[in-house]
Amino acid sequence: MKNTFLIFIAFLSFALGGCATAPAIGAVTPPFIDPGIDPESWALIPAGTFPYGQHDHLTSVDYDYEMMVTDVTNAQFARFLNAALAEGVLRIATIEVEMGGNVTTVDGVSVDYPGDEFRGHKHEEEIKAGEKLVMPLEEDGLRLRWNGTTFEPIDEYSNHPATMVTWFGAKAYCEFYGWRLPSEVEWEKAARGTELVDGRGLPFPWGTEIKGNNANYYSSFDLFEKLFGKLGNTTPVGFYNGKTYDGYQTLDSPSPYGLYDMAGNVWQWTGDVYPDQHYRYMRGGSFYSYEVDLRVWKRNSAHPSYYSPQVGFRCARPLQ
Repeated sequence: MKNTFLIFIAFLSFALGGCATAPAIGAVTPPFIDPGIDPESWALIPAGTFPYGQHDHLTSVDYDYEMMVTDVTNAQFARFLNAALAEGVLRIATIEVEMGGNVTTVDGVSVDYPGDEFRGHKHEEEIKAGEKLVMPLEEDGLRLRWNGTTFEPIDEYSNHPATMVTWFGAKAYCEFYGWRLPSEVEWEKAARGTELVDGRGLPFPWGTEIKGNNANYYSSFDLFEKLFGKLGNTTPVGFYNGKTYDGYQTLDSPSPYGLYDMAGNVWQWTGDVYPDQHYRYMRGGSFYSYEVDLRVWKRNSAHPSYYSPQVGFRCARPLQ
């Protein structure tokens, strides 16, 4: 079993920049900005070989698939919550959350989960079958409101990535619509493509270098930092598309297949459940990551019940 100290270290790993405090994300309400990128759109990722990982190991994905062009937004997640609650897939409940041997109770949204195979590997925690947390109902950083009957997004954040969602919640969203969370390999191929520069794969979705107006990362001095003088906030999905917002010029920064925010803004849950460990992995870096951690092969991990203002997700599906 993990001890409390290790869980604390896992939590700090999300700072990824040496900062001592979590971002004061609850204090900022930005203006609504529409980048014009449709969060309902999907991109085709063709089968083929690509350079995977820091050392560019050639890896093959033997099938075509699609991934969301953007992260799931708060508006989309609110719509899912309302539909899934109405169908009885989700519930409003007080949920026991066990992490690192500690059990806490959280008022939130829950979903049933069948559990993971458990073989008692060193440091492995058992993820048992039962009711799991999707997201809390009251927590600093939430961008959704619950009025006792329905969820609705805070208007100004409606097209920002849905955050404060656990791995269980991200998985439930994708599966509700017949989709899935992408595997790490699927995610990296979608982010990176197949191009080689000097024999190496691209380190960033858009190319070999990173500038402050490519992505939302720690001290990138994006428009929201300029407006509020604060570090750490999400930007609307697809914000870095070459447009100018209130005098702030962005660079068009999609992946080779046209996916936006595959680096920065929020970490993205992936779907792999690896044997002999309970952690789930995420990719892409966040608004609280340094630029070095936005490289496509970087990964982070957390307990599947973890939620944060820096963590979101997108879905994958077979070719339609």
